[in-house]
Amino acid sequence: MTSPSIPLVVAIDGPAGSGKSSVSKAVADRLDFAFLDTGAGYRALAWLMLDRGVDTADAAAVVAELDTFDVEIGTHPHRHFVRVGETDITEAIREPRVTAQVSAVARVPRVREHLTGLFRSVAEQATEAGIVVEGRDITTVVAPDAPVRILLTASEEARMARRSAQITTQSAETVAHALRTRDRADSQVVDFMTAADGVTTVDSTHLDFEQTVDAVIDVINTARTSQ
Repeated sequence: MTSPSIPLVVAIDGPAGSGKSSVSKAVADRLDFAFLDTGAGYRALAWLMLDRGVDTADAAAVVAELDTFDVEIGTHPHRHFVRVGETDITEAIREPRVTAQVSAVARVPRVREHLTGLFRSVAEQATEAGIVVEGRDITTVVAPDAPVRILLTASEEARMARRSAQITTQSAETVAHALRTRDRADSQVVDFMTAADGVTTVDSTHLDFEQTVDAVIDVINTARTSQ
């Protein structure tokens, strides 16, 4: 049971294009919860490696930079930001050149261990009644004991269509290739397509955005009333 002084952690996993970031943010907004985009942490590290000219394929070189990786991730649903040191990289981490390097840094075990510690610390320090933490291994690694654990998924076709609608500067074929490549790379590190024991699956293939948000909130409310 969650005490009044400890935020309720809602852990949400899901593949690219499942809508987990936008849905998680909307859920946090509706419930007045904090929101943590863990993917931003990996993107921030990938950005830093590019900024410093570090080869992301060299795991040892990436690990060597962790001690000076000073990252801050905003947790307000409407005031999200990502900073490394004094530099605001909120928009920069979404650039294609950064996206292309995320899987390389994310597959390094020491990197995942380091960032897992950071994410847990952020969740514990949330001052709101709860915090929605979303990413790829949240329900099994970052917050395996969270009172609410959800796998948000959708068919590959639905995910590709949604991602294409988001990225209007690239062709549908390019977006589809990037999504499949990301799935293959990330699946080598974590199984984000299969719900672990105790994790509730929300399949949004045939749901619109608001219906998906409602479905996730229903899971949260059910868990809260059963505590």
